[in-house]
Amino acid sequence: MASSSPFFDDIRSHSDIDPPQIEELTDVSELVNDPTQTALKPNGTVSSSVRELLECPVCLNAMYPPIHQCSNGHTICSGCKPRVHNRCPTCRHELGNIRCLALEKVAASLELPCKYQGFGCIGIYPYYSKLKHESQCAHRPYNCPYAGSECSVMGDIPYLVSHLKDDHKVDMHNGSTFNHRYVKSNPQEVENATWMLTVFSCFGQYFCLHFEAFQLGTAPVYIAFLRFMGDDNEAKNYSYSLEVGGNGRKMVWQGVPRSIRDTHRKVRDSFDGLIIQRNMALFFSGGDRKELKLRVTGRIWKEQ
Repeated sequence: MASSSPFFDDIRSHSDIDPPQIEELTDVSELVNDPTQTALKPNGTVSSSVRELLECPVCLNAMYPPIHQCSNGHTICSGCKPRVHNRCPTCRHELGNIRCLALEKVAASLELPCKYQGFGCIGIYPYYSKLKHESQCAHRPYNCPYAGSECSVMGDIPYLVSHLKDDHKVDMHNGSTFNHRYVKSNPQEVENATWMLTVFSCFGQYFCLHFEAFQLGTAPVYIAFLRFMGDDNEAKNYSYSLEVGGNGRKMVWQGVPRSIRDTHRKVRDSFDGLIIQRNMALFFSGGDRKELKLRVTGRIWKEQ
C-alpha cells in the first residue's frame, strides 16, 4: 500500500534493522500489560506490514483509537468512517461499530521517533503519545510570518529570515530602536490599505514589526505590534514600546512581543498592540487630513 503520510516517512529511515518477527507480534497483549515492555527499544524498527496495518486506507494517516473494522477485518480511522457513509472502502460491507482492539494493542507496543527529527528532535515516543508531542515539539518548524499573502512556507528561524528577505523583499534592520514613517495617499480605503512588515535583529534574535489597517466593527483603525521569531517562553524575556504622535499629542504602547507561533491574524484580532483610530491617525498626520502620515517610533529591550 502506498503511503504519503509524514508519520510513515519518519519511520522509514530506520530500515537498516531487521523488522520484528511474527512470533514477536503475537505476544503484544502480554507486552501491553507489562509496563516495562510497553514499547520497542529506541534502536528498534517497525516492519512495513505493521506500518500498513496502522495506515488508514482513506486519508493515509496513522490511525488512533477508536480504530474501526468491518466484518472482513478491513480497518479505517474514526475520522474517515463518517466520510464513507459507514461502508468499508475496501469491500463495501457495512462497517457497524466493531473496534479493532488487537490493532490498537499493537500500536500501544510501539515507540517511534518524532517526525521533526530532521529539525533536531532526538526524542523517541510511544505511538499514542507521539501525536501530542509533535503538536508541542520545540523543534517543529515555524510558519512564515509574512501576512500580506497566503504563504505556506515553513522552516526554522534562519531559513525564514532568508525567505522573508529574498522572497518577500522585507526590510531588514539591525538594532533595538526604530523610527518608521507610514504614508498612504487615500486613508479612506482601509480594506485595501497596504500593511507593512519590518524585521529587526537585536540581542541575537529576530523580531517582526507589523503595521496595518483593518476594520474594528464599523470603525477603520490602524494597529502596530511586534512578534518574536521564536517560541513563547523565549518571547517573554523581551519587552517593547511603541509611540505615535503629532500636533503636540502622542500615544504610547508597551507590551511583550508575541511568538510567531501565534498567527498574525490571532495577534491582530486580540488587539495586542498599539491601536490608532483613523480620526486620531489623521489628526497626528496634520495638514488637510487627506493623507496618512504616521511616524511610529519604538524600542525593544531584554528583561533582566
